[in-house]
Amino acid sequence: MSTDCTAQQLELQGFGRRKLVARFDGGRISSDGGLPLLAAVERQRRLMTRFASCFEDFRDERLVEHPVERLVAQRVLGLALGYEDLIDHDELRTDPLLATVAGQDDALGQKRRQARDRGKPLAGKSTLHRLEWGALGKDDTNPYRRITVDPEAVDEFFVEVFLDAFDTPPEQITLDLDATDDPLHGTQEGRFFHGYYGHYCYLPLYIFCGDHLLCARLRSSNRDASAGSVEELERIVGRIREAWPEVDIWVRADSGFAREPLMRWCEDHGVEYIVGLARNARLERALEPAFERAEDLCAESGQPERVYDEWWYKTRNSWSRERRVIGKAEITHRGPNPRFIVTSLDAAALDAATVYERIYCARGEMENRIKEQLSLFADRTSAHWLKVNQLRLWFSSVAYLLVSELRRLGLAGTQMARAQCGTIRLKLLKIGARIQVSVRRVTVSLASSHPYQHLFLHAARSLIRAGPQPA
Repeated sequence: MSTDCTAQQLELQGFGRRKLVARFDGGRISSDGGLPLLAAVERQRRLMTRFASCFEDFRDERLVEHPVERLVAQRVLGLALGYEDLIDHDELRTDPLLATVAGQDDALGQKRRQARDRGKPLAGKSTLHRLEWGALGKDDTNPYRRITVDPEAVDEFFVEVFLDAFDTPPEQITLDLDATDDPLHGTQEGRFFHGYYGHYCYLPLYIFCGDHLLCARLRSSNRDASAGSVEELERIVGRIREAWPEVDIWVRADSGFAREPLMRWCEDHGVEYIVGLARNARLERALEPAFERAEDLCAESGQPERVYDEWWYKTRNSWSRERRVIGKAEITHRGPNPRFIVTSLDAAALDAATVYERIYCARGEMENRIKEQLSLFADRTSAHWLKVNQLRLWFSSVAYLLVSELRRLGLAGTQMARAQCGTIRLKLLKIGARIQVSVRRVTVSLASSHPYQHLFLHAARSLIRAGPQPA
């Protein structure tokens, strides 16, 4: 393939009698034509507006061209659209469609104070950088630290968004807890080597209820996976019960959370738990009769088989009481596969197989939610300070809420009702569009050949019917 590449034109080998020539001279064309869908979600749920209220701006009002609410919207929308770095915004700041959805009336940037900024309606990377550094707190001597964020207000924001998603209180909810690794490649504050993951990382704690994110807490990795989980549950459960006094709350987690403080807290506060339990010699001995039955079944069927058993169990030192333990004696083509869980659920109401297969195994869906966080760049924690990286994680979390609400409110009942956030971005947000700006409107002419027009229209109409959420 021969090419003739200049800054203005790219000429490729011809197809048939025609040459193929590419130039960046299309004018106001956006690759993010799906932004109106995110604008409809914001109108309905006010996610970015509410998140922006967690910030306080100490800048001189006379010199401010980009208010905090617009900066927050620009950063969150950028992440939702797949732009992970602040440097991307030095080009994105010229996009009139992004500017409009972020709340900029001057969509073409014609009224900017400085001549060099005209034609750039949004903030560049330096101004957005100030937004992130505000996580370190106010410093009158440092111009980068005039915008601050209230962590307690952010925690409350995530829980309030969850509560507002329900028209009527549910009878029962399950809170899923999990920790994951966030690999580090620099000398960030709080950087430690983690033996299980085999590299330097952070160890963020996530709490979900279905698709709803209630907590994203960035932590250094020199701690147990369950560290801080009791405090987070106390805060979240307390707020949920304040709003829904009758709701039945269950907690579900893997074996990293099978700790006395967490289980005892749940027992003392009327919260049911279903938690994985790491195997040990005592547990495996107790499961031997079940394995003998599984072997007999395998001999008869010639297929993998599983048998469940349960008993009351107490560790020698770490547990304060006996608890119900369920063991799974499974024989696969690869050999024995013992698994254990500990639960407070009543054996008379729910048998061992139901608790393990229908309740505990359903926590695998949380793994998909964490993967979605990564697709929205929750692992871009390259700043030196832990607090700044925590704020970056929160930006990614709000971007997740925005796309997740598009899925929940706009795509229910469609083939993409369970699609990953990355798939929604690819199929419904990354659409070529021509942008025309007039005095009264911004017109978005979407690509006529877009293959998911019916889904786009369905989502847009669903969101319009839902109407705005009361302030």
